[in-house]
Amino acid sequence: MTGRLRHKTALVTGAASGIGRQSAIRMAEEGALVCITDIDDEGLAGTLALMAGRGFSLHHDVTQEESWRAAIAMALERFGKLQILVNCAGIGVRNDNIAALEEEGWDRLMAVNLHGTFMGCQQAIACMRQAGGGSLINISSVLGLRGSADALSYCASKGAVRLLTKSIAVHCGRQGYNIRCNAICPGYIATPLGLSVRESLGDEEFQRLVDKHVVGRMGVADDVAGMVVYLASDESSFVTGAEMVVDGGYTAG
Repeated sequence: MTGRLRHKTALVTGAASGIGRQSAIRMAEEGALVCITDIDDEGLAGTLALMAGRGFSLHHDVTQEESWRAAIAMALERFGKLQILVNCAGIGVRNDNIAALEEEGWDRLMAVNLHGTFMGCQQAIACMRQAGGGSLINISSVLGLRGSADALSYCASKGAVRLLTKSIAVHCGRQGYNIRCNAICPGYIATPLGLSVRESLGDEEFQRLVDKHVVGRMGVADDVAGMVVYLASDESSFVTGAEMVVDGGYTAG
């Protein structure tokens, strides 16, 4: 532990697996106290066991405003303040193209990926102001930068998260809140969600997708978690409204 987040407190959604889990672990290792949330209680227990007692877990549905209020209230009760929010909860849906996607799938994905992020930022800003400032970190995607024929709603949600982030950053800056808001745009990451793409594409097409990352591999959750720690820390005090692309060169070529 180097203590880059010593004395800081955080809430991480989608922490039962993948980027959310690794981000929570890395922040705890750097000295933060972390409230981890998800609807997957078993997965949360697995994450909590890797955090050396530096936090607690909470069942939390990011699509529900009351669930957000309860999660933030519990974080404040346990920690006394909230300085970092990582909006990592996200889903994909099947048949995600303009010809086949049904309205139910579109609505469900938007409720988690976009509306959940909006509510989290809105709810967190008030208590971050009380704490003297903070850092909002929203997980977008390279598919918020580039279109994909088979990820219609996912692309739309992650593109919206990018501009939501910028609008929040400008508002908080102009209001003098001392709250920064940034987005991270990962490439394809070897998480349960990222690897699920193989099922729809097949092995050969999936390998072509992997090969688009010029470093020669998919990312791993820790590649993104390192950026989360940076944006959560005081090292990034001059960074707000940014799109931090962590994609192994996927968008470079």
